[in-house]
Amino acid sequence: MIEKDDKFLSAYMNDRRRIVEEALLHYLKPQDNISSEIHEAVHYSVFAGGKRVRPILCLAAVDATGGNLTQAMPVACALELIHTYSLIHDDLPSMDNDDFRRGKPTNHKVFGEALAILAGDALLTEAFVLLSRAEKIRLPAEGRLQVIQEIAYGAGISGMVGGQALDILSGNLVPDENILTEIHRRKTAALIVASVKAGAILSGAPKGKIDAIADYGENIGMAFQISDDILNVTGDRELMGKETGSDAVLGKLTYPSLLGLDVAKQKLNEYVEAAIDSLAGFDERARPLRLIARYIGKRQA
Repeated sequence: MIEKDDKFLSAYMNDRRRIVEEALLHYLKPQDNISSEIHEAVHYSVFAGGKRVRPILCLAAVDATGGNLTQAMPVACALELIHTYSLIHDDLPSMDNDDFRRGKPTNHKVFGEALAILAGDALLTEAFVLLSRAEKIRLPAEGRLQVIQEIAYGAGISGMVGGQALDILSGNLVPDENILTEIHRRKTAALIVASVKAGAILSGAPKGKIDAIADYGENIGMAFQISDDILNVTGDRELMGKETGSDAVLGKLTYPSLLGLDVAKQKLNEYVEAAIDSLAGFDERARPLRLIARYIGKRQA
């Protein structure tokens, strides 16, 4: 059964990744009136080989709630643009000062800090261009506004940006599990919650389903970040495509550093199981969401 599930998820992820890649290429076409350098910097990071977890989660939520994938594609791509912008900025010398991302030199190492900052700014802005184009989304204005609000909240000061700020400032705080949970909830889980909620909203799902899928998103978001923290300690640099051990060097507050690896792994499994429990009211169409949760619990990169 496990082998069958693994094959199903691999095929599903590969198919969804492919259609997201095709859509991203379509939306990020070169424009004659735009500097080729900034376009190259944007393309460099967007097409550096990411897993496309957030857009795939959005599309899996659409599948789980019986929606239209074509209608959801601009939203899925917007989520990937926001995520990529956050990685470019996260890698900057003033942030994590990373040399490699996805096995390649980080954006600022190739294009310089100024263009890397602008490439991130461009991606964040273009994401909202995509989200607000009615002819692309084909969603009534009220639903479109709700999707935009959810994603803005997940990406902004109450979500990812606020979490990054807490992460940076945590070195000056007394280590505490409540603080650590809040960092993870904002830094990683918030945009993942927005990803799955957006998919459910696009499908016209009832409030109960949207709430349940949001609960799923928060749990796998927490699991994903804890998994990242564990892999930063135990992961293979070649598989990861970036340096390991950097959290310890930077003195970051993580579950392994605060509670130890064994407890961190236990917490990871608890969040995975809670995510799957959140989907109890969904039918077989939610199988990809359930299997993605399992995948996060055992991923190697």
